[in-house]
Amino acid sequence: MKNKYITALMILTIALSGCTKLDEKLNGQIGNGGINSGNVADLLNGSYKAMRSPYQGPFGFWSLQEFPSDEAIVPTRGGDWDDNGAWRALHLHRWEADHTRVSSSFRDLNGVSYASTNVLLYKPTPTQAAEARFLRAFAQFSILDGWGQVPYREPGEDVSLPSKVRKAPEEIAYLIAELTAIIPSLTDGPNYLANKDAAKMLLMKCYLNKGAFLNRAAPAFDVTEMAKVIALADEIINSGKYKLTPNYFDNFAPNNDKLSTENVFTAQNIGGSDGGDVKSMWVPPLHYNQNPNGNNGFTTLSDFYKKFEASDQRIGGAYAGMTNISGVKVGFLIGQQYDQNGTIIKDRRNNNLIFTPEVSNIETDPSHLEVAGIRVIKYPIDYVNGSTGKADNDWVYYRYADVLLMKAEAQLRTALGGPALIIVNALRAVRGASALGSLTLDNLLDERGREFFWEGVRRQDLIRFGKFLNPWQEKQVDDPRNLVFPIPDNQLSNPNYIQNPGY
Repeated sequence: MKNKYITALMILTIALSGCTKLDEKLNGQIGNGGINSGNVADLLNGSYKAMRSPYQGPFGFWSLQEFPSDEAIVPTRGGDWDDNGAWRALHLHRWEADHTRVSSSFRDLNGVSYASTNVLLYKPTPTQAAEARFLRAFAQFSILDGWGQVPYREPGEDVSLPSKVRKAPEEIAYLIAELTAIIPSLTDGPNYLANKDAAKMLLMKCYLNKGAFLNRAAPAFDVTEMAKVIALADEIINSGKYKLTPNYFDNFAPNNDKLSTENVFTAQNIGGSDGGDVKSMWVPPLHYNQNPNGNNGFTTLSDFYKKFEASDQRIGGAYAGMTNISGVKVGFLIGQQYDQNGTIIKDRRNNNLIFTPEVSNIETDPSHLEVAGIRVIKYPIDYVNGSTGKADNDWVYYRYADVLLMKAEAQLRTALGGPALIIVNALRAVRGASALGSLTLDNLLDERGREFFWEGVRRQDLIRFGKFLNPWQEKQVDDPRNLVFPIPDNQLSNPNYIQNPGY
């Protein structure tokens, strides 16, 4: 029993620390039998937990998908949130190969890929092997999305040699074949474990983004592959297992495992005892004087906020179990802020705390430092467990709404016919938004923004829709090199990498 837990802890530690030479040394000890393999279930659980670092919360790969987009910004507020310009560099598209978020996310995603591969060494059951292969594919899809090339090792491979690297054409072909192969061996649930529908959704994303991964400057969309997106969507839709959740924010609530009818793949968090960094989805945006005390950092942009109708429930409002405790609402926080008794909250200068739409990359006006920017609360606050750092909200990777909008996009891109507009308007009706008169790529991208804001997909969507290099609020000029991130400086000792152009 003791060896089992030591092994699980070591696997998790290695996974979280990434792909350094030290990791490769330890990989050799584990992968070649130098340490008792313990319980395969524990090793697989270590792979799931390794996903927390790059995915859960706003400081990993999420930050690379959101802050370089038109959805999110971290303004420097005097001396606060400067971090040597790291946050500004993301929104302004001025990152380099030594950027801390680029480096740590690359490391942690490869840690997931490594830990999942390691599970395959110890005779897992067919279902366990399929789960590990799915988690590896999930992480490698993100690496491909971010960096355009993916390092890998086969189970038991000689770790004294540099890891091999697949470029985009080889990697996307590998992912499609791998997911197709493992779907029959996966189970139908629960949604906090790798399951058939999650693998089908990832396969849909592979087909939908393939053209962008192969040519980010001018993505092309193959009719045959769009038909596969539609067919996979229909399999999930026709299963009857999912429907859109009437209250949008229930999908992200502390008890979303019970309230949501549309979450397909999540990370299980157990309040107070075992969980990822969901708490950081509400602490950085909130002001110091709100409950809980925030860090007065993250905001959205007014141009993005204007994409919502007043009737759209996704814009937010009061939420039971939260607003009545603190006054904080879900969704977008703008204007005067109040506590649970309706009393006006003040800032630290004793002025009314009024969040303004205006925000800039560098805030210098002392009267505006604490109030600049519309704040976003996507995950309703867990006041029971949040103070422990282990909130009960399960982290949401995939939702049924994405199945519907991916199907509509595939139909729209290839003129395959079908009710693309009907699909989008049915979703909008549930969300309280008015029907669209027609469907275009531009308003479909806007709809994806409204539906998936702050869920870590916006950069990928903007690239696929050909909009990532466009100027937008607080980001004007751009460079095509920014369609991929640089391979971090500390990884270039591997001769199989070729640094991405422009870095």
